[in-house]
Amino acid sequence: MIRTILIRLCYTGFIGSCLLAVWACGSSDQADYVPKPKGYPRIDLPVAEYVPMAPIHPYQFDVNKIARVLPDTFKRAEPHWIFVYYPTLKATVQLTYKPVQSLDNLRGMLADAYKLTAKHNVKAYSINQQRVQLRNGLSASLITLVGEVPTQFQFVTTDTSRHFLRGALYFDIATANDSLAPVIDYVKADMMRMLNTLTWK
Repeated sequence: MIRTILIRLCYTGFIGSCLLAVWACGSSDQADYVPKPKGYPRIDLPVAEYVPMAPIHPYQFDVNKIARVLPDTFKRAEPHWIFVYYPTLKATVQLTYKPVQSLDNLRGMLADAYKLTAKHNVKAYSINQQRVQLRNGLSASLITLVGEVPTQFQFVTTDTSRHFLRGALYFDIATANDSLAPVIDYVKADMMRMLNTLTWK
C-alpha cells in the first residue's frame, strides 16, 4: 500500500516537473519573441529603353518601350489626354493637356492642379513640391506625396502662353506604398525623362 502511494507520488511529481519545464520554456520563448519584419515580393524591373512617342499630339516626349500609350477613356477626358500604361507593373501615368487661352485661364488651370493634389492631404504624411529647370529649357513643378495615397508623384509644366501639361502616377492595385517603392522610383525616372525630352508643337 505504502509502496503504491510512493509510486503514485513519484509519478505525479515527474509529470508536474515536465509540465513546469514546458511552461518555463514557453514563457522564455514568449519573452524573447521578436516579430519578423514584413516582407514584400521581389519586383524585377527591366532596364529602361526609350523611344519617341508618336507625333499625334501638341506635345511629344520619349516613352519607355515597356509602356503603351493609350487614349484617356474617362468620361470627362478632353482631346490629347492620354495614359502611359505599364502592363507588367500595373502602373499608369495619366497626362492631361490643355491649351492656354489667356493668363487668367492659365492661373485657373494651375489652381485646379494644386486643388487636386491638396485632396490627398487626408492620407498623405507629407506633400513636397519643388520647381526644377529641365534640360530642354522648360521648367516644371514636381510634387511628391508620401503616405497611403493613390498617386505618389505628379508634375505640372507649361510654356505659359500656349501649352499646359499635368502628369500623375497611379497604380491599378491598392497596396502599401513601401512595397511599391522600387516601381515608384522606376516610373518617376520615366516621368523625368518625359519632361526632359518634352517638346511642344
